[in-house]
Amino acid sequence: MRSFLLLTAGGPLLVLTSHETLRDPKFLSRLKAKGIGKFVAFDVPLDLAKARYGGHFHAVESDLHETDDLRILDFNGQRIYQLFRFDELGAAILQEQA
Repeated sequence: MRSFLLLTAGGPLLVLTSHETLRDPKFLSRLKAKGIGKFVAFDVPLDLAKARYGGHFHAVESDLHETDDLRILDFNGQRIYQLFRFDELGAAILQEQA
């Protein structure tokens, strides 16, 4: 499982995925199906996301209604920005799909 912060036109999203990379065509296809074709992303260390979200992380991780390849951990940009500093995240990844 990996965790990524996506900065999208609709706002920030913190997602969990079973895909090892954001460049995985299946993962990009899932995002595109949700209207997310262009974004800036940051790798969020999984242990850090678990620590900051606690029980909520485990609830999302085990939610049977979500798929393994894309689970939304948080869509509240203000909360995401309060919980994580940029120096805790991986390098920015730019993605733009046609």
